[in-house]
Order: sequence, then structure tokens, then C-alpha cells
Amino acid sequence: MTRTYVVTGSASGIGAATKGALEATGHRVIGIDLRGADVEADLSTPEGRTEAAARALELAGGVVDGAIACAGISAPVPATIAVNYFGVVEVLTQLLPGLAKSDAPRAAVVSSMASLQPNSAELVEAALAGDEARALAVAGELAAQGPEVGYLVYPSSKRALSRWVRRASITPEWAGASIPLNAVAPGTVITPMTAGLLETPEGRAMVDAAVPMPLNSHQPPESIANLLVWLTSEQNTHMAGQTIYCDGGADATLRGDDIWSWNDPA
Repeated sequence: MTRTYVVTGSASGIGAATKGALEATGHRVIGIDLRGADVEADLSTPEGRTEAAARALELAGGVVDGAIACAGISAPVPATIAVNYFGVVEVLTQLLPGLAKSDAPRAAVVSSMASLQPNSAELVEAALAGDEARALAVAGELAAQGPEVGYLVYPSSKRALSRWVRRASITPEWAGASIPLNAVAPGTVITPMTAGLLETPEGRAMVDAAVPMPLNSHQPPESIANLLVWLTSEQNTHMAGQTIYCDGGADATLRGDDIWSWNDPA
């Protein structure tokens, strides 16, 4: 059965691969991106998000079967928290009326294994509180200290996003409306965003030290796209709130074999 999907970040990288995978199996995709998409909008601003969601709903005829948020940036600048967190949360929330009209609605977002890396607790909490002004201010303070400190904006945005997915997924608006909501966390994906880092031995060594990937090393965007397609298919009936680390083993390498004992008796 043909389903209608909305995919953000559809013009490149994981978003483009996801759009292609869905269309290859006969589904209809409404792409959202800065340029080169059905809906061209700036997801770093509240106005852009509202415009994008409204136009996507209009093109979808009011019914959205699957929403997949792939749009994201990794620069050490405040816009990273605006796009990666608020650009995802607000667009998905505004697509809820369309999802609610589907017989089998699904939603998924792209997080990152960077959600496991050092981050700014203050920035994460500001994002989760929905305080974009405060989040942008904190991110600006980090960015002003140089790229090394400014990079904290990226893992903070992904930590906040994975926490939002876990928190929102079990609410009446999502689970209560039979809408599975989940995240995928890639390792190092071969896209235009990572090309510069991976083109030199020094760059690759730095990336691999932070993101060890013992299984097949750096991954193509299709490895994430295929998982996003399944998560937003009718086959996924009970997975909720998960961040699935499709990362070549980076999560298992960094966190080890015991992620359960937090709840064991002292």
C-alpha cells in the first residue's frame, strides 16, 4: 500500500537516501530542505518550521503516514541546537494532526552516537524545557569560547533529542494515539557533512578515536535510511522511545557490556 511520508533534510545525506529508499518501494515523499525540495524552508527559525509543516500538510492532503526528521547540522554554532532539536521537535509536533488521520502513523528522527559524548547539561535542559531563547544564548556562550568548546552544541542537541523522543513517545499525543516515535543514532556516516574530515589520515584518525566502529567502519547513509524506513513502516507496532545505535559498534565499544545495573539493588 502506498503511504505518504514527510522527510526533512531530504536534499542530501541520510535524508536523500531515505527519500530514495521510500520512493523505490512506491511510497510518496514530501521533502523539506533549505533548497532542492518540495518544501523549501529554514528549520532554524520558528517561522520556517511552521511554514514547512503547514505546506507539507497541504501537499499531503492533510494525511501523513510517516514523518522522518533527518535535517541537521554539526557546526559549533547556535544554529545547531535550533535545527537539530527545535527544528525536529516543532516540525514533528505540528505534523501530529496529519499523523493522527493516518491508519498507521509512524515517526522517527535522526539522533547520533554523539548523544553519548560530553555535552552541556545546561543546554540540554534549556532545550528540553522548550526555551529556545535560553538554548541559543547558552550555545552562543559555548561557541564564543572557540570551536573545541563550541562543538559541545552538537552532542548536546542530540542528547536532548534522544531524551525528548524517550519522554514524548509514551505520552497521550504519541503512544496514546498509536503513533510509534523512535530515533536512530548513526556512527560516522559518509556524507558531504563528513567528507572534509575523512579525506585525510589525520582527520580519519581523530574521527575514529571518538567514534570507534569495529563493524564495517564508516557507514553509507543507506544503512540509516533502511532502518528509518522500517521504523516508520506498518511492521513497527510496538517500538517506542528507543534510540537505536546503528553505529558499527561504537555504542557497545564506548559503554561496554553493562547498561542495566543502574537499577540493581545497591
